[in-house]
Order: sequence, then structure tokens, then C-alpha cells
Amino acid sequence: MNKKIAVVTGPCGGIGSAIVSQLINDDLHVVGLDIEQSQLDEMSSKYGTDFTSMTIDLTDATAITEVFKEIAATFGGLDALVNNVGNCFMSEFPNIPQQEFELQMSINFSAAFFCSQEAVKLMLPRPGIKKIVNISSNGAYNFDVFDPPHYRASKAALDNLTKDLARRYATEGISVNSIAPAMTESPLFNVLTEEILDKALAQMPRGRAMKPSEIAAWVGFLISPAGDVSSGNVIILNQGRDVR
Repeated sequence: MNKKIAVVTGPCGGIGSAIVSQLINDDLHVVGLDIEQSQLDEMSSKYGTDFTSMTIDLTDATAITEVFKEIAATFGGLDALVNNVGNCFMSEFPNIPQQEFELQMSINFSAAFFCSQEAVKLMLPRPGIKKIVNISSNGAYNFDVFDPPHYRASKAALDNLTKDLARRYATEGISVNSIAPAMTESPLFNVLTEEILDKALAQMPRGRAMKPSEIAAWVGFLISPAGDVSSGNVIILNQGRDVR
């Protein structure tokens, strides 16, 4: 296969599916990692030979190791990883159950950590500049919005990982960046009350949430040759909401 290979975690959601579409349009072959088999099958039907689905529980580190072995055997290496899988659990401090806290960190941070470990092994022998893009959140920095603390912590940890890996692998040609969007249309809207959602949207300078395609375009830019010189950055996308 002559195309570059990109792995996208959580490819079936709003932002994830937009990222898959963007990268396929940019002539990459996309490997989608998700637990939702039926949704992966739908994407395989839509994109045909440009998309490979692999069903996995991304909270299982051992399963991550095994799926990247399969990626190595099938494609011989990896050029890009988009750590997109995420969720937001809405229990509020000081009444956050231990199980919810641990699951929040596992989905939003640990999955990216272990996927990055395996991805780097497959990237190092590849020519050119390889890319890791982590989908973080403006909630790691803006404390005026509704995000609960375990969600914020998971995304802040992800951005710390971004900076560490960017510095660690700069000379090996692996660029690592985070994109931290504010309110973006996604299934996560379904967990919010109408009151909270209206309040959050009212804070957006343009009076609307951002679209998944707008976030995906930034992912495409970073993975393209134009993004080769960017590494270690947390790119905050919020329409200028937090400019002081």
C-alpha cells in the first residue's frame, strides 16, 4: 500500500467521523479503533478499501498492544495517530464515584497513553515526519464552563503527554500536538441539560458551537506537510472566547 497509514481512535462519533472523512479525502488510509462494531461496519461500507476497522476496548492496555501488533503485521508501520476517543461523565465534585473517575481517566487519557506507546514503535522506522494529534478540550483551561474536574484533569494530562512526547521525539521526526476545542457539536451534547447547554453556547462569541468538520480540518492541517514544523503545541479553538 502506497498511502500513508493513520490510526484514529473513536472514529464513529461526531468529531471522529469527521476526522476520518478529512484524512481519507487527504489520501491517507485510515484504521479506525472503536468498541462499536456495528458503527465500524457502517464506516467500512461507506469508505470501502480506504478504511480498515478494528474492534477494541480502548480501556484495555493489553488489547491495545495486540491491535497495534495487527496493524504492524498488516501495514508494516504507521505514519499518524489521532487520539480522539473521549467521553465526559457529569457527576459533580465532591460526589464523583471512584469507578466513574477511573473510567474517565482511562478513556480520555490512558487510552491515548498506551496507543501512543505502541504507535511510536511503529513510527520510528518510517521516513519523513510522523504525527500524533491528541484531541483535548478547552475545558482543561477555561474554568468558567461546566466541565467537571475529572474531565478537566484527564484532558490536562493528555496535553502534558503531548508536550513530553513532542520534546522526547523531536529529533526522531515525530511531531505531537493537541487540539483543544471549546463547544463542538457532538453526541456529548446529549449528556447536558438544556439549561447548561444554552449557557455554554451563549459564551461562544459567534453564538454557536463549532462543527466537527472545523476541528477535523485542523487535524488534517497538522498531519499534512504544512504541519511538519509544529510540535508540542496545544492549539485552542474557541472563536476567541478566552482572549483577555
